[in-house]
Parts: sequence; C-alpha cells; structure tokens
Amino acid sequence: MSPLEWIVFLEGQLAKRQPEIEKHHRYYDADEQVLAFAQRKFREEFGQLFTGWRDNFCGIAVDSVTERMKIDGFRWGKEPDADEQAQEIWQKNNLDAEASQVHNDAMVAGESFLLVWADEDDQPIITPESSREVVVHRTPGSRRKLDAALKRYRDDWGGQHITLWTPDQVYTSTRGVVRGSRKWTDPVAEENPLGVVPIVPMVNKPRLHRDRNALWSDLKPIVPIQDAITKIVADAIVASEFAAYPQRILSGIELPEDENGNTIAPIQAAIDRMLLFEDENVKWGQFSAADLQNYCHLVDMLVMHLASIARIPPHYFMSQKGSSNSGESYQTKESGLGFKITERKLHMGEGWESAMRLAFKVLEDPRAEEMSAETIWADHEYTSEGQRIDALVKLNQGLGVPQRQLWEDAGYSPQQIARFEDMQEEEFQRKLEQQKAMAEAMPQPVGPPGAQSGNQATKPQRGNSGNDNRKNAA
Repeated sequence: MSPLEWIVFLEGQLAKRQPEIEKHHRYYDADEQVLAFAQRKFREEFGQLFTGWRDNFCGIAVDSVTERMKIDGFRWGKEPDADEQAQEIWQKNNLDAEASQVHNDAMVAGESFLLVWADEDDQPIITPESSREVVVHRTPGSRRKLDAALKRYRDDWGGQHITLWTPDQVYTSTRGVVRGSRKWTDPVAEENPLGVVPIVPMVNKPRLHRDRNALWSDLKPIVPIQDAITKIVADAIVASEFAAYPQRILSGIELPEDENGNTIAPIQAAIDRMLLFEDENVKWGQFSAADLQNYCHLVDMLVMHLASIARIPPHYFMSQKGSSNSGESYQTKESGLGFKITERKLHMGEGWESAMRLAFKVLEDPRAEEMSAETIWADHEYTSEGQRIDALVKLNQGLGVPQRQLWEDAGYSPQQIARFEDMQEEEFQRKLEQQKAMAEAMPQPVGPPGAQSGNQATKPQRGNSGNDNRKNAA
C-alpha cells in the first residue's frame, strides 16, 4: 500500500478501537455514567442528587496488580549479573517511573506500546505510548512481526500530526485544509535506519486467536457488576432518606381545613405532649422502617463476585469479620492474585526485552541479536521480614544457594547487590590490614628459634629418668 493508503487504513483501525478504550478509561478513573441500571423515572427524580455519586472498585482491580510489577534490570546472554548498559538505558529514559504507566494502560485499555528511536546523539530513546494514539498492523500469519505502525496526536496548539513507520521508511504528515476540507498533507518520507517497525506492543492477556481489534481489558468482565453496585448503593441512600424511619398512621379522624380549604395537620406532636381524642373511632398505627441491611447483603455479594472474577483478595475491598488474620491466611488469600501477576510479568517481560534489543540495535551493538535475555522482576509476594530472612538462611544452609542469589530473592536490586559486593571487599581488606597491624605490634623473640634468652638456667629434658638411674646404679 502507498503511504496515504496506510494512513487512511490505520487511522480507521484506530478510530474503531476508541469507544471501548475510552469506556474502560472512564471506569478506571471513576468517571463512568451513574445509575446505568436505574429507570427513567428514578433518574428524573434523583438524577441531580447522584450526579457525583461513585462507589467504584475498578481502580483497585488494576492497581493491585501493577503496583507489584517492578523491574530491577535485565540479564543479557549467559552473564549472571544484570547488564550495566541496559540499566543505563533504562535510567536515562526514566523508565523506572514510567514503566508502571505502560503496565497500567495495558491492563485498562488492553494494549500499550513502546517506541524505540535514536536522539540527536544517536543514543536510544524508549517512549511509552498510549493505545489512544498508536495502532499497529501485524504481518498476515504472524503475531509478532509488524508491517506498519501509526501514531496520531495533537500538539499543544491543537494541530494534528501523524507518523507512519514501515520497515523501510518513516512518513510524517499534518492535517490541513485542502480544497476546502481538512485532509492529511502529502507525507514526508525519511529512511528507517533500523530496518524494522520500531514499535513494541505490550498486549494484556494475549490469546492464540482473537480479533486483532478486540482488546482485552481487565475491567471488561467487572464493568456490569460495578454498575449494579453503584445502583444498589444509590437505592440504599434513597431508602435511608425516605423509608429508614417508621411511618405513623392516624385513622378515623376528620381532617380540619383552613379558611382557604387547605388541610391542616390534625396534631402537633412533641416530646412533652400527650395526645387525647374523644372520638372512639380514632385508631393509631405505623409502618416499620426499611431494613437497610438487605442492601448491605446484596452489595457484599456483588463485591465478592467482582473480587472472584478479578482475582483480587476479598480483604482488599472490605474487612472480613470472623476470618483469620494470620500471615499464612493472607498468603493463601493472595495466591490467585500472585498467579495473575506472574502471568502478566511473563508476557510483558517479553515486550520489555524486545524494546531493549531495539535499543541495542540503535547502538549497533551485537546484543540486539541476543535472544537469551531475561527481565529481572522484583519479588511481588508480601511476606514478613522474619519469614523471608528465615527462609533464605535455610536455603543457604540446607541447599548451599549462593549469597548473590539469596540477595536477589530478598528483593535487592542489581545496583544494591553490586554495592554489597564492593562493601564486602572493602571490609575484607580492612580486616586484613587490622590483622597485619596487630601482628606487627606484638613483641618478637630474639635469637634463633628455640634459643633461651639471658642467663636463664637450662632445664633438664623431661624423660624417664627413674629407669636411667636404676640402670646406672646396677
């Protein structure tokens, strides 16, 4: 296809995705439509009352995963240590802070992207990109190789820009007025020095067969439950306003009217008044107050369904009365969340490794072709300090696990481990110098080894002198 044909086609694919992407971003931001299940009459009566009302759990369903996905570094090839140059690229591009945004957008929208390019000094730049602005086209029959990628964005002055990448060329264009209508100008072409499309998709929960335009958001299965929770809680608030107190009934009494024919309240109740009626037909009664516990039970049930589908521990949403609060109990409850985080690390780690290979390709470094790379993730399990250290000591004493591996298992970053090794070497050298100084300060013996000093009398050699004396006497 020509550049303009690519732009028109990919722009259409980008537009087709936007409604679903925007919907899930609104739910994550707690900005969804309120009272989605309410009838029209209810919205007319109470719509203004609940305009700003939200009881939204979508944020925690995503954040409980992404807040534990922290990258400490990368191993390259057969080297046991973290690659120092990969760490420099990571730090230079502020990815220790922005990586969480990549994971977050991928889980909310279903996909996010990484753009790898070179700056004016030919140094690699890795930029996180949103699925609101970027779309890719995969080679037919392949789930990894890309034919083209497009980014459409607005600048601070409202101007629209497009960048199209193909393996051979990079095209840029702006939207302007052409013959009375706004169209993209003729693309300006430049050579692509990398020879590949420099975009890496970060796909959330990939499947072997799925419509390429159908992204999987972690919020997709819980949005209907979230709508129901918001509606039920709104009903409870209305009931607390109009039906949470007993309704009094007074029958068999004639209602008085004023001079204009308006009904007057027959009684004025107060704490210091007694009501007496001469008419024997007057009867008293009351309707009982609404039981708001019914709403609470229904909301609890819906929240537990949401927690089960999202694989989030129930204690993240509310306190569990009567349940065990021991460390082992919490670990058991969080096992499902742990497996979910591990699965996300597996797929997104491959994306980060591909981005780092492209970064080395910018540097024309042979590591760009190295496939045995590994993303070093921080431990996502929450355990007490005592439990973790006790387990590491047993691994060292029982299985002989090397100390460096134990440091990694304890959650220390490659940079901290490198400092530990330098500190150990410095401490070892300091002890050697102390031992040497102590040895030099001690008094040294004079003369050959074994010689006696001064006029000290020589002591006879110990032996079996009794037998020798008996032999001499004989």
